Formats: sequence, structure tokens, C-alpha cells
Amino acid sequence: MNALPALRTGKPRIERGFVRPHPDLELPFGIVEGAQDGPCLLVTAGVHGSEFCSIEAALRLLKLSPEEISGTLLVLPIVNVEGFRKRSIYVVPADGQNLNRVFPGRADGSASERLAAWLVNSAFPVADAYLDLHGGDLNEELMPFSIFTHGDQQAQAIARAFGLPIMVSSRGKGRTISAAAELGLPGIIAEVSGNGLWNEAGVAVLVGGVHRVMHMLGMRVTTSESPATPSLLTMTVFSSEVQGLWYPYCRLGDKIGQGQPVGEVRDVFGNVLSTITSSETGFVLYQMTSLSVNVGEALIGIAAAL
Repeated sequence: MNALPALRTGKPRIERGFVRPHPDLELPFGIVEGAQDGPCLLVTAGVHGSEFCSIEAALRLLKLSPEEISGTLLVLPIVNVEGFRKRSIYVVPADGQNLNRVFPGRADGSASERLAAWLVNSAFPVADAYLDLHGGDLNEELMPFSIFTHGDQQAQAIARAFGLPIMVSSRGKGRTISAAAELGLPGIIAEVSGNGLWNEAGVAVLVGGVHRVMHMLGMRVTTSESPATPSLLTMTVFSSEVQGLWYPYCRLGDKIGQGQPVGEVRDVFGNVLSTITSSETGFVLYQMTSLSVNVGEALIGIAAAL
């Protein structure tokens, strides 16, 4: 089919299938509609195709029955299908672009831009709230955290309900949630796991977070106990200005002072090409684990108090 089916039919149902955003792309989708009317929650995963924890969590959501929920759950479990199949890091292989940096996209643009535009024009308008699940790509490690668009109070409340220990307020553009915010759709990115790994514990964290948001929205009667109130932070990401080999000086959770060197990029013979120095006082929330690094790639993220 070329378009998503109706999400509110007034009849409890489970529907699964494939939708074609454009002729050369087929995306899987799943719909669970409850017996009672209620909000529509959109859940995406696999925007980065090798963040497998997010994908498995999204697939588990499709095991919910209509009797368990009110409203409609729409799940797009593998958005970057080609990236998933080819186990690519960040990018859509057809154009080499990071899908989560090209939103809101262009209908007449590259493969990534067309996919982003389809989500913005076809999926976002039918939803009342949005969760974009991520799982730490093949080349990165991270502490569990959620991201919401700075100033979006509804999205911040969703992040709090999701329950990851850290909430990051972001002013970043080009992402799923920034495009959603521009349409008035409150949404968050939820990050769990790393290095493309998935296990039952990580999947359970993401699924539990979705259930808590559904409970908050009045879509689900029962849910697991909410964790402690998350810390509200910002994150500064430092990217590489050169191609080479990445050698971090820090570990996840390490405290960092302003002006402190946090890693260096060397050439193949060990000569230092670039030293990364933190402009913030905080701690390491995210960092690259890959030895190889290219120009423009994120190396390390330092979280700090607002």
C-alpha cells in the first residue's frame, strides 16, 4: 500500500503490513487499536538501522492486544530498512546521509530526505505523541538518556514519564523530534544500550518506558512502577575535524572539567592530528568506541547542568 491505513476505525484490531513511502522503499508497520477511543501514539525505531535494541523493543510492542489499551498504537519498527539490512552506522546507504540530521526532509530530495519528508507529512500528522527509540549504534557507547526539544513542556513531561535516568534538553535541528515539535507533536528520543548490542535487560527498559508513557496518556491501565525523577541536563557534542584514529582519555560517567582534554585523533603512525578539549564542566554521557573516525563524526558528548 502507498499510504498508512486508517488509525481510528472504532473497532479493536491488530493490523500489520508494509507501506511504500516511495516506489523503491517498503517499510513494515504495525497498528494496535483498542476497544476504547483515545490518543494515537507513534513509535519509531531503526532510524539508525544498526541500533538493534530499539528495533527489538519496537517489535515487542506489537505483542500488545487491543484489550490492553485505549486509543491507537502505531509502530514503525525499522525506519532505515536498507541501513538495517546492511548493518550500516548512522547512514542510509543509498545516499550516505544520517537520517536523523535531515528532517524535515524534502519530497524531491535524496533517499534520506524523501524518507524524512514522508514521516513528517504522513506519520507525524496522525499522532498525538511520539517516541523515537534508539539503541546506541555500532560505534558508540552511552549512558541511558532521553532527549526532548528545548522549551517543549509536553515533550519534557513525556521524557519524565518514560523514566530514563537522564533527560537532555536539546536545541538541535534536523532530528525527528525537532521536526515533530515544529508541527506541535510532542516527542522524545530514548537512548539505551550501545555498540549495536541488544539484550533482554535493554529491551525491557525501552518497552517499560513506552508503557509508562502510554499510561500517562491514558492509553494503558497497568504499567510498571515509575523510576526516580530523572536529572535534567544539556549535552555538548564534540566532533572530529580530521580523519584518523580516535583515542579517548575518558570513560562513561567520568567527571570532566572545563578546558580538560578528553581525547585525541592520531594518524596511522601515531602522530597527533587533533586534541579534543571540553568547553564544559560535566560528565561523559556518550562517546565513540570506534578506532577509525571521519571528519564531522561525533566523538564525545559531555552532559552538564542547565
